[in-house]
Amino acid sequence: MLNHFLGGAKRGPVGRAGPGLGVTDLDISLIEQLQQTEEGKLQRFFLRRLRNREDAADATQETFLRLLTASPKEDLRNPHAYLFQVARSVAHGITSRLMRDSALFADEMEGTQVADDAPSPERVVAARQQLGLLIETISALPPKCRVVFVLSRLEGLSNGEIATKLGISRNMVEKHIIRALMACRQARLAALPPAGGNTHD
Repeated sequence: MLNHFLGGAKRGPVGRAGPGLGVTDLDISLIEQLQQTEEGKLQRFFLRRLRNREDAADATQETFLRLLTASPKEDLRNPHAYLFQVARSVAHGITSRLMRDSALFADEMEGTQVADDAPSPERVVAARQQLGLLIETISALPPKCRVVFVLSRLEGLSNGEIATKLGISRNMVEKHIIRALMACRQARLAALPPAGGNTHD
């Protein structure tokens, strides 16, 4: 049942499912009821948004987890509406992350953030494909180059912080980053359709 989402949290008035957030038996009973009646609808909602069954299942679990860790002040008198309010927030977070990560392939990364709260299915699929290509490209980098790139572009460390962390010079950090960016650029260009788009059967 909902123990899968609780992760060992104690039930009862003093139970906790997150830092400083109490979960009562009444809360859990209500969420269990929502899980039984709305889980199928929720998964279909996420599948339409994310176009991927595994992501839809993960997003469904994340939604129920957020309900468990919600502030007791949250108004659950309309639990169905609140459930899908949380679900929309989860979907937006996932699609935004996909778009943000795929932007690593863009030539000009500035000013390209997506403001639309519900990207089209085509854009989500394209972002997922670009992200898959990015992961393959990064995985193929030499180990030290890969670590430097991840620390720089995914964890946001400065070149100086990376140099200190890995015990290498700033100059070497810059060389690794340039090498990784060139590999990403080449992979992106290789994935583009031929100029002119001519095809012959």
